[in-house]
Amino acid sequence: MGFSLRHLAVAASASVFTGRVLAQNGSAAGIVVDGKSFALNGDHSSYRFHVDELTGDLLSDHFGGSATESMEMLAPEINGWVDMIGRVRREYPDLGRGDFRVPAVQIHQSEGYTVSDLQYRSHRVTAGKPGLPGLPATFGTDDEVSTLVVSLYDNYSSIAVDLSYSIFPKYDAIVRSVNITNEGEGNITIAKAASLSIDLPFEDLEMIELRGDWAREAMRVRRKVGYGTQGFGSTTGYSSHLHNPFLALVSPDTTESQGEAWGFSLVYTGSFSVDVEKGSQGFTRAMLGFNPYQLSWPLGPGETLTTPEVVAVYSDAGVGGVSRKFHRLYRNHLMRGQFVDQTRPALLNSWEGLYFDYNESTVYDLAQEAAQLGVKLFVLDDGWFGEEYPRLNDTAGLGDWEVNAQRFPDGLPALVNKVTNLEVTNTTDKLQFGLWFEPEMVNPNSTLYHEHPDWALHAGNYPRTIRRNQLVLNVALPEVQEFIIDSVSKILSSAPISYVKWDNNRGFHETPVPGIGHSYMLGIYHVFEVLTSRFPDVLWEGCASGGGRFDPGVLHYFPQIWTSDNTDALDRISIQFGTSLAYPLSAMGAHVSAVPNHLTGRTIPIKFRAHVAMMGGSFGLELNPAVISAEDKVQIPELLALGEVVNPIVIGGDLWRLSLPEESNWPAAMVISEDGSQGVLFYFQVRALYNHALPRLKLQGLDPTAKYSLDNNGTYSGATLMSTGVQYAFDGDYDSRVVLISKV
Repeated sequence: MGFSLRHLAVAASASVFTGRVLAQNGSAAGIVVDGKSFALNGDHSSYRFHVDELTGDLLSDHFGGSATESMEMLAPEINGWVDMIGRVRREYPDLGRGDFRVPAVQIHQSEGYTVSDLQYRSHRVTAGKPGLPGLPATFGTDDEVSTLVVSLYDNYSSIAVDLSYSIFPKYDAIVRSVNITNEGEGNITIAKAASLSIDLPFEDLEMIELRGDWAREAMRVRRKVGYGTQGFGSTTGYSSHLHNPFLALVSPDTTESQGEAWGFSLVYTGSFSVDVEKGSQGFTRAMLGFNPYQLSWPLGPGETLTTPEVVAVYSDAGVGGVSRKFHRLYRNHLMRGQFVDQTRPALLNSWEGLYFDYNESTVYDLAQEAAQLGVKLFVLDDGWFGEEYPRLNDTAGLGDWEVNAQRFPDGLPALVNKVTNLEVTNTTDKLQFGLWFEPEMVNPNSTLYHEHPDWALHAGNYPRTIRRNQLVLNVALPEVQEFIIDSVSKILSSAPISYVKWDNNRGFHETPVPGIGHSYMLGIYHVFEVLTSRFPDVLWEGCASGGGRFDPGVLHYFPQIWTSDNTDALDRISIQFGTSLAYPLSAMGAHVSAVPNHLTGRTIPIKFRAHVAMMGGSFGLELNPAVISAEDKVQIPELLALGEVVNPIVIGGDLWRLSLPEESNWPAAMVISEDGSQGVLFYFQVRALYNHALPRLKLQGLDPTAKYSLDNNGTYSGATLMSTGVQYAFDGDYDSRVVLISKV
């Protein structure tokens, strides 16, 4: 089948502003316009830029703490050619006019030119914030957010570029995206289109990124920004395990709780690129957006490409301040649905307990064990499907979303009805049922592949690379989207299924055209939108071999994501702390697994394993209670009960990372509810140290004038707890404490 990038989204990609348009000179919820100078003011920050009267270019003035006026007119001239376009701070740098730094946009015109001359054309201010066509986006009311759109135009190529700036003042957050429209008569190709570019007037910054691989996602790395260009990204087709679409820039003396920090988060699930460049003038340029190696997007006359948005936040309260602003913004203005603020049911996932070795009887036995322990949601993982090609292992069945009759001769609804009639011990609840899917993939050993081999991503006659015995479906095709929607809908409509784990276990290889990655993303976002709207009472969890798609784009549709396939508690501390740089704890799936751990072979006490997992919004078990030690099994009900107390605080609270796992033998974090009335401290000892004083841990985020009780054991002022701190005794390697904090 032939494929065109325009199949799916270009025709619908003109962004429509539905909010109330305000006067060009004036203000609206954080936006002030004075002639051709623009200011977006947060509660504790300002973002300022202006139009250069000589060139029509947009020049950056300030992004940082609150500033009520521009200081650019008072800046002294510097000896040298500082008037050159390549030596000033620019809002959206184009290519070919003397700026030799990394460009934000590169456009191939029909004549072969790549030069652009983007000059100011107009601007408008809008109350509220528009959505992005086909893309996940932040949202808010007219009172919560306002939007400034500055339109640039190239008079020679008839290309228009609209830069969108939305300000959420409460969170000191600027949200940026770009529309590129071909207003000419010839065809053009977009080779690069960043969603955000910013030039900061500092040359001594450091950058923080989240890097890793499968089973070791989100490793926090801090390094000095060196001269020239450095960066990271993904070419896997997804946001990936290797790098997360997040960047922080910080001053050298910035810590978790002090100093200036700028955070940038790309709301996108596909391949991406982050570039950081320190130039010859001492400025630091940062940009995030599409990966240019996988874009090459054609635009015919009248067509528009809309980039995903980037959220930029500023804090003078350190890296932790940036994280808390992201967390609150994402919980309130990105994530949707009834489950965002709800306590999540403690679950048991069958995967590490059974793998593929099960039938109806063993599944039901496992569900009974779960209900007796106090688990409220039972999840059947991989292996339940495949009719002609039964899913007995990972070599067959993907794509055939009918029940595996060899395992379930009475059908899936019969099993679900039996499980959901089980009573959860010590409650009036019945056990809920969840199911695993991997709908974007296909095994060559499947009915679907035999009937539609053209539905798999491929490049002509090149061999199709098999990974994990599977291929990737081309979700850019409308017929593939409809197949996935219909297949999943049929299963979810057949039985009372309360939860879906949506997995994705390999990246792109051969593709028909470079821009297929973005078309794929538009397709899968359409699938997510339809299914989550059709089944609003289902709790959806994203997954991609663990945290391979842990990004804001997925969180717009699914309120939680499986953080990593690595369930080893020691490794999970680093993974979860790293993930929390940009993402709220409520979004993290975290489970207690058996020991020795199936990946690392490490044996860790169940209390420590459970306390680490309780940091995740979706807390549960991934083991078979029938085969674990009696000592571990007897502790599970009490740990689940503690998890129920902790979970509401984790779901809606503010995170304070007190001691980092890469820096301390005693990593610690605390969460304080938004109203400040409750909190929980997670405190861990990795190794027992002989003849060594225990550290004193200073708490944070408390009201210094209020009194607090810690586990109902004494009352102390917030000032004392934050200034003097607390000390706890630990017993041996891998010991831990979960301390409940209550305002008196």
